Amino acid sequence: MLDLKFLRDNLELVKAAVANRQAEVDLAGFEDLDAKRRQILPELESLRARRNEVSQQVGRVKREGGDPSGVYAEMKEVGGRIKELEGELAGVEEAIKRVLMTIPNPPHASVPVGKGEEDNPVVETWGEPPEFDFEPLNHWDIGEALGIIDFEAAARMTGARFVVLKGAGARLERALINFMLDIQTIEHGYREVLPPFMVNSQAMTGTGQLPKFAEDLFKLEGTDYWLIPTAEVPVTNLHMGQVVEAERLPLKYTAYTPCFRAEAGSHGKDVRGLIRQHQFDKVELVRLVRPEESYQHLEELTANAEEILRRLELPYQKVVLCTGDLGFSAAKTYDLEVWLPGQNRYREISSCSNFEDFQARRAGLRFKEKGAKGTSLVHTLNGSGLAVGRTLVAILENGQQADGTVKLPAALAPYMGGLEVITPEE
Repeated sequence: MLDLKFLRDNLELVKAAVANRQAEVDLAGFEDLDAKRRQILPELESLRARRNEVSQQVGRVKREGGDPSGVYAEMKEVGGRIKELEGELAGVEEAIKRVLMTIPNPPHASVPVGKGEEDNPVVETWGEPPEFDFEPLNHWDIGEALGIIDFEAAARMTGARFVVLKGAGARLERALINFMLDIQTIEHGYREVLPPFMVNSQAMTGTGQLPKFAEDLFKLEGTDYWLIPTAEVPVTNLHMGQVVEAERLPLKYTAYTPCFRAEAGSHGKDVRGLIRQHQFDKVELVRLVRPEESYQHLEELTANAEEILRRLELPYQKVVLCTGDLGFSAAKTYDLEVWLPGQNRYREISSCSNFEDFQARRAGLRFKEKGAKGTSLVHTLNGSGLAVGRTLVAILENGQQADGTVKLPAALAPYMGGLEVITPEE
């Protein structure tokens, strides 16, 4: 959420930023509401001052033995008008807050202007896509032939866009989670947390999922609980409403969680396979940092996610999202896109973003320098390290062999009990 004073003082800048994002926000409505607020405040302050004067006047009249009835009448009239204006002001401020909740974060100056993903520049490419002497298969064909992926069983018990992993497939999912967490905690200094998989509306609002993306979320009927779409939500909100001592920054957390998404806006995309599921596993990286250091941290966090792909020997490219493809809360985002031979294209496997103070203002995430009187908002960052299901997809497609088996990355051998190749299972 933007600061009200910043929006008021930089309205044209914000309008340009919203336009570059290809977003639609009623900023004219904000201007009308802000003008109404400015109109109410002087009258309200004047009436409150008059109420204090009249109150003192009652005391003087009484001390002097006079009749205070006339003064009481004025007090009643002034009090009634104050109550009326306070009600109007509360309504206007609530309306302003609703508008503020719909305004996306202005992109950082380094973000390229563009309309959509086709305008995202590639900033780095790593690894060489494998060459096959046969026609490479999609992961769903590979997994079903091996007997490790079962979409039909999931459809019978739940519905579309769910999966059952079996045997080496289930073990590979678990191995990837442990592998990712070990690298981030042991080598990169993140603290592991295991948060709730349900959060309340306040937490969802704090990271920007509500109110804008309610239709993409799953809510438990009759409660204020939402299934998390990403570990970003509970982990970023670990310090919701708290003031952290500056000496503790940066705070670096990692978490494995399942993620739940309605995919209401996917419009039939990726209806087959594991790319776009209602439930999937992810290892998340979250940082709370000093504002002046946040873009350095974005580079570090992105490199931490890249390291997983490199250890798994998966070819990928890094792109910087243009203004038109940037997420609602992000000021700048790098996407890591892994090569999928079955689709003959790169697909997103991680998004790493700096939200600056956008989420912190919504969630009340502040820090205090030693000896300082006031507090400041932290900057928040997060990234996938990685989306586990999509990593499994990439391993199956890049490691497929002509005989239908799948060669596993050497780095996973300790996590797979020494298994190097997945062969067909019953």
